[in-house]
Amino acid sequence: MKNTVVFKIQSCSRGQLEYAQISAAANRPFSCPQPPENLSFYIPITDMSDHEQDFSGASAGASLTYPMQCSALRKNGHVVIKGRPCKIVDMSTSKTGKHGHAKVHLVAIDIFTGKKLEDLSPSTHNMDVPNVNRTEFQLLDIDDGFLNLMTTEGDTKDDVRVPDGELGSKIQADFDDGKELLVTIISAMGEEAAISFKEAPKGSS
Repeated sequence: MKNTVVFKIQSCSRGQLEYAQISAAANRPFSCPQPPENLSFYIPITDMSDHEQDFSGASAGASLTYPMQCSALRKNGHVVIKGRPCKIVDMSTSKTGKHGHAKVHLVAIDIFTGKKLEDLSPSTHNMDVPNVNRTEFQLLDIDDGFLNLMTTEGDTKDDVRVPDGELGSKIQADFDDGKELLVTIISAMGEEAAISFKEAPKGSS
């Protein structure tokens, strides 16, 4: 056991008890449905479906959100309201009362659904702010309602849907006309969507 190290504990189905072998000889753990005779090389993992852990690379990959004091938020910035990533379109601060802190009223728009959400929180309260990224991709094809995209490094991506409404119709029409298009994809909190596009500069491909 002195050489035993933890590489990764994979989640198992809810309520299922498994025993994962964690040893220096294994690049990843593997499991068996029943505890083996020699328990010293195994640890039980149970009901971890919502808590997959990776001890070998805890810092590999940015967090989905980060905290920010409510009073530090700004219009046109981002905030999480009711579990949704939003863009702040209006905010106001009430005066401090006799028995409490000033409160900040936030009005925001869900960056993926367009739904308006509101929140009223003390100015000293910490709010979650989503990490929002925008990436430009070259459009290669449109297949069965999905955009086939390529990065500047040549990596391909085909899991973003054609957006609904006028934006999606314009992308489809310009692509059908043979135009080379660049599509901007916004990503936050595990979701992605196409938000804009433009014709690629001549000679860029």
